[in-house]
Amino acid sequence: MTIFVVGVGNIFLGDDAFGVEVARRLMSERLPPQARVADFGIRSLHLAYELLDGGYDLTVLIDAVSRGNAPGTVYLIEPRFDEAAPAADAHTMNPDAVLAALRALGGVPGRVLLVGCEPASMEEGMGLSPQVAAAVDEAVELIHGLLARELAKGELDVSGDPSANRAVVS
Repeated sequence: MTIFVVGVGNIFLGDDAFGVEVARRLMSERLPPQARVADFGIRSLHLAYELLDGGYDLTVLIDAVSRGNAPGTVYLIEPRFDEAAPAADAHTMNPDAVLAALRALGGVPGRVLLVGCEPASMEEGMGLSPQVAAAVDEAVELIHGLLARELAKGELDVSGDPSANRAVVS
């Protein structure tokens, strides 16, 4: 089993840097040898090519996700991707577009989960808001738990019980 943990987002748009910061933190920590962590920022086509070449069983995307809850809310989402999404351009980081580009290249995505955080602000500027900065630790802990469970059991609990993964599941 191989797991690819990917931080995405734009560091120049405030809380959009959430995924990049979580990936940066995870890269400095001890992870199972079956897991690889990378920061792809806004390089969606590069990510599509990596997914094409990597043959990962599970990809965990980390990103800012607006769902209407309080800023700093951490989510675990098993997304349903739009098969008709337009292909990504060189700087558009949208999971639908990345996977559409992957399919256009002849690839098939493995299982994909999204660890997201409700942003407070995605205005121009560097640095996370206090609420989102505080959520980084929770996301790192969540991902460590996901990796451990995935490797131990072969599947995750995405049943809808928020306590199962210490996040909001949808």
